[in-house]
Amino acid sequence: MPVSPSPSPSAQAARQAVADQLRDIRTGAGMKAIVLADRAGWDRTKVSKLEHAVRAASADDIATWCRICGAEDQAADLIAKAREADSMYLEWRRAHRTGLRRLQAWRQPLFEQTELMRVYCCNVVPGLFQTPAYATALLHAVTEFQGTPNDVDAAVQARLDRSHVIYKAGHRFSVVIEEEVLRHRIGDADTMAGQLGHLLAVMSLPAVSLGVIPFAGPARQIWPVPTFDVFDDKRVHIELLSATVTITAPTEVGVYVKAHTRLAEMAVYGATARGLITTAIDALD
Repeated sequence: MPVSPSPSPSAQAARQAVADQLRDIRTGAGMKAIVLADRAGWDRTKVSKLEHAVRAASADDIATWCRICGAEDQAADLIAKAREADSMYLEWRRAHRTGLRRLQAWRQPLFEQTELMRVYCCNVVPGLFQTPAYATALLHAVTEFQGTPNDVDAAVQARLDRSHVIYKAGHRFSVVIEEEVLRHRIGDADTMAGQLGHLLAVMSLPAVSLGVIPFAGPARQIWPVPTFDVFDDKRVHIELLSATVTITAPTEVGVYVKAHTRLAEMAVYGATARGLITTAIDALD
């Protein structure tokens, strides 16, 4: 299947990375392209098209390629990367072209199916922990910035429906936020006070581990990175200003699991974290 040019440099680079890895597997096996094509029963131009990302490699193509080159152990990871390349980069303006509610509702089944969710937020309170007033102020700002249809009330309700998962059995949440999240003013002072008070409440839930990385902590083990969510060590969502990026390749998911572990080690919990939150509430006055 021919590959249409991607509007995203990131997605196009991901496609090329798959093609490059296929070539590396072939050359590492000491196999000429014509030999690979013959053994696979392909047209002799197919190998070149796959290696130059002119043609998208299917799961069957990758499995056959790896089997012939004696690299079957790399097939699963490469198949995941190929699938990811086609869906990894979704511009917010496309995702929100009919408003914000659709994406909130679309992701709800993923949240319901996830047993362990790891979250890192560097800028705003995680969606699962947002109050109606905070979510309304935030989504109004998003709508105005993106110029998308205003369905904020419906989007907020969809976000609240999704957040009910934190109260359901069979789910665990390991959440790390930067202290600056407590200080960024979203909405008015009453909105922020209510939101910070809600954080104190959700911290007591048995399924929730909430850590705060303080301004005045020791030297960082890892630099601040964009907000990301890890779903059962199988899928990662990364939030950029212009788009959301989805990662499913096991080796790359592992990078974010490792990052979350490092960030969690830098955070404070329990009474110390509560102290940072109450100090932020006091500062609103």
